[in-house]
Amino acid sequence: MNKPRWVMDGGFWELDRSTPRTIEGEGRAVPGEPLPLGVSRGTRLSRPKQIDFFQRFMFAPFIPSYSASSHGLSLQRVLALPFTQKWFSTLLAQFNLQKFVSSFKKNGALQSSRLENMRKHLEDRSLYALGCCSELLLSPDDTLLLSLDFYGDDNSKKPRKKAIFHHKFPNHNLNVEAVWPGLFIDKAGNYWDVPFSTAIDLASLASDSGASYHFCMHHNAGQPEQLGGEETVEVPATLLPGISLRSAFTLKKNVEIWRSNAKKLKMVQPFDIFLSNPHISASGIIGAAVMACFGNNSVRPQVVDKSQQFEGFYLHAPAVKSTLLVDTFSSVSFTAQHGNFQRLLLDLTRFHARLDFPSGSKFLSVATRLAQDFFNSQQPTMETVQAICPKATISFQQQIAGPFSFRVDSGVEIDWKNKDWHMRVDDPVFSIEYALHVLGSAKAVAWYSPNASGIHGRTSLF
Repeated sequence: MNKPRWVMDGGFWELDRSTPRTIEGEGRAVPGEPLPLGVSRGTRLSRPKQIDFFQRFMFAPFIPSYSASSHGLSLQRVLALPFTQKWFSTLLAQFNLQKFVSSFKKNGALQSSRLENMRKHLEDRSLYALGCCSELLLSPDDTLLLSLDFYGDDNSKKPRKKAIFHHKFPNHNLNVEAVWPGLFIDKAGNYWDVPFSTAIDLASLASDSGASYHFCMHHNAGQPEQLGGEETVEVPATLLPGISLRSAFTLKKNVEIWRSNAKKLKMVQPFDIFLSNPHISASGIIGAAVMACFGNNSVRPQVVDKSQQFEGFYLHAPAVKSTLLVDTFSSVSFTAQHGNFQRLLLDLTRFHARLDFPSGSKFLSVATRLAQDFFNSQQPTMETVQAICPKATISFQQQIAGPFSFRVDSGVEIDWKNKDWHMRVDDPVFSIEYALHVLGSAKAVAWYSPNASGIHGRTSLF
């Protein structure tokens, strides 16, 4: 949550999003769509490495994955092939258990031999998916990842290919990625396949305070296709063929309000060393962003409100299919933690809240309109009051017992149209986290998202 890209996830950056829809368990948010914190995951640990970690250190022979809108309940297992110290390959296999059981029960009574019936069902290719992944350490600072996913159900899914090159500069990270087809997820939970998608991402290393910047070039080729769902859904404009350039500069300041000086339990290692200090802190970010689009995607990603008096610096040239947009943004967050995460019961309670102002021009326009209404003794409309409210995101984590803790992440919006209750949760994510205290700060997570209609597992290492 300390990276500048979190601030701009509502209108500029595309972030990886965990999803049980594919064997790789990963997709990208549609540019211009907000993303709940609990669904996002980093790029340090691929899905095959996560499952390999479960098998080696948590003695889990199979990892379940459930998606109500796709394949149902599936089991995954990985075979690690460490050829050399600089070349690591994996084979990730997935078996659709729910489809196999349903088909077996449906047709089992029609067969004279249950073993023969089971053999015929196991020969069904649509029950299987296979992912091949190779990671090569080209140098201490360069990594190349290649992956290829196959699906037995040829009618619904095509092979997915991906290549990622990562280079570590002294104070920057460079990522070059190409995927075909690229999987994107919009706010409504619709899945989109872009035939070919490439991205170049250069970002300064995240810091607690100070300046940082982020540059991204993204190119889409081919007409996007929706995977399942309603065919009448309009294709998001930012997924159309074209090139987009985005850059952001931010200034961040952290303020520590209170930190406990109480002594910790002796000879007892915290379940997570980064969650072992009770404290209260706040932080603020302010920055500016520039976005240029060339091609069919050269339309403003957000609907322009003609009543706005300030729209930032915005140019659109339909003749050459290009758009330029300059705007400011800001964010304010608050974090409070109680407990050292050492004792077996209820020794960790953590709360985090963040208010995002993704468009400074929109905030200034609505604030001016409100001031005019008050000056003219007019009652502001509900839409105006709702438009000036920032995007709120909350996260609450509570230890249950030992290394297990419950966490919920959700956006919060004001809905004045609901007369009974004006607050509405947006994209909640519920998760159970298991802290791997042997590694200092690592965790295994099983999460559920009503919007994603699935249950998924992942690991995070720090």
